[in-house]
Amino acid sequence: MMSTRLRRRALAAVLLIQAFALPAFASLGGNLGSISDDQLKMKGELRTTMGTRFTVHEITTAQGTLVREYAAPSGVVFAVSWNGPQMPDLRQTLGSYFPQFLAAPRPAHPNHAHFAINQSNLIVQSSAHMRSYSGRAYDPTLLPADVSATDIQ
Repeated sequence: MMSTRLRRRALAAVLLIQAFALPAFASLGGNLGSISDDQLKMKGELRTTMGTRFTVHEITTAQGTLVREYAAPSGVVFAVSWNGPQMPDLRQTLGSYFPQFLAAPRPAHPNHAHFAINQSNLIVQSSAHMRSYSGRAYDPTLLPADVSATDIQ
């Protein structure tokens, strides 16, 4: 029989492994292999629009928020944007960039309606008004050569 102490250690180890497991979502910097995982996680409808310079995968949640994932021809998601009555899960949307987002310096007197982070490999711009959230995040180093930040809407 396993002792209580040993069971607790085993449970703690399992919980620790789960806490550090990376989600397999096509978030910023991710690949296209798991767009359907995002759709399932957000419980939304997926629509894909292919262009010559990039592909946009749009997921509309049941609450009406539209999340766009911009993918380069190489399959790398170089940008994400959102617009709707609820903020998307930024941990999911920003993926491996989320810790950098959390650690980014904040202004001494933040404007709660508008927020921006400008770093060499992470740009986040967000605004919020009552039940209206919009924003975008992208890695300038991942932008395809013929794509500019104004293409991310």
